[in-house]
Amino acid sequence: MSLLSMNAELSFKQKLLDLNWGLIFMVVLLAGVGFLSLYSAGNGDFSKWALPQFSRFCVGFVGMIIVAMIDIRYWHRLAYLIYIGGFVMLIAVEVMGHVGMGAQRWINLGFIRLQPSELMKIAVIIALARYFHLHDAGDLRRLRLLIPAALIISLPVGLVMLQPDLGTSLMIVMGGAALCFMAGVPGWIFVTGIISAIIAAFPFWHFMHDYQKQRVLTFLNPESDPLGAGYHITQSKIALGSGGFSGKGFLNGTQSHLNFLPEKQTDFIFTLWAEEWGFVGGMALLLLFSLIFIYCVWIAFRCRTRFARLLSIGLMINFALYMLINVAMVMGLIPVVGVPLPLVSYGGTSMLAALGSFGLIMSCHIHRDSKIPKI
Repeated sequence: MSLLSMNAELSFKQKLLDLNWGLIFMVVLLAGVGFLSLYSAGNGDFSKWALPQFSRFCVGFVGMIIVAMIDIRYWHRLAYLIYIGGFVMLIAVEVMGHVGMGAQRWINLGFIRLQPSELMKIAVIIALARYFHLHDAGDLRRLRLLIPAALIISLPVGLVMLQPDLGTSLMIVMGGAALCFMAGVPGWIFVTGIISAIIAAFPFWHFMHDYQKQRVLTFLNPESDPLGAGYHITQSKIALGSGGFSGKGFLNGTQSHLNFLPEKQTDFIFTLWAEEWGFVGGMALLLLFSLIFIYCVWIAFRCRTRFARLLSIGLMINFALYMLINVAMVMGLIPVVGVPLPLVSYGGTSMLAALGSFGLIMSCHIHRDSKIPKI
């Protein structure tokens, strides 16, 4: 079946009217928070970080709408090809990748530095959704059926670990495992896996890079080296606390504007926002994230096919993990990892990946009554 024939069932006008305008509004609002924060991070200079981010958002927004309009059955057919494409890009990173901040994680395309590991998170979800579409929940009690799913997750994780990027590796594992659970994989497998991971953590410690060990030790006792390894999280906590209930006001955050707060435009942008807008602003941002999560779950439950349901819920979980890990990190609840706040932090690949995810979720909604054969 061609793309043209698949799309013929719904006219362009019908699809346009059936777009999730509520979800689109919330996505634009969340990106707006990012533009404001990046304008503040640039000390009132729109061209420093806010303008490039706005340009990326405009390109990604058009792409999101295009992805949403394409029939979900087309994405089902392309699922494994998308996964293979992402895997090839990860191999390309090892061969010709761009080195930045001590790690080889990017491919320099000239107009953008692409981070394939960010795109691989989506590729793993769409590949798993297609695989589990073939099998009902009851079938997944047979362990041999779980081997392909385990390979879909573990193969890219191995390549991402070589970059090295432990944070992204864990994100892929957690996102994939969550989708496996939603697909109906028996709970005892996850309990066994968690226990095995805890046992393996002790010998794995000796294979970790020095900076990774230091992050764990700093998390356990950040006050041990407040001007060295513990500097990031110490300054983040100071900024969060100094914001108080209502914040210091837009462009008036002292920790960020006096350059005490590191990476304020990327990993620690939530801290900048909370310092200027206080507890009220921080909770409002978390509420906006929560509304997006609820909306995506509602879309998933309305989908008729198993592939669309799993794809929607899997992409939502991946987006939620970004937010939860980033916020927990800046609060000192988990060790510092390089995970951006989606649609808010500065970054091209993470922005495009998030908008692409919402495009796929909206495609699931628009074509929620489409039938997808088990092939």
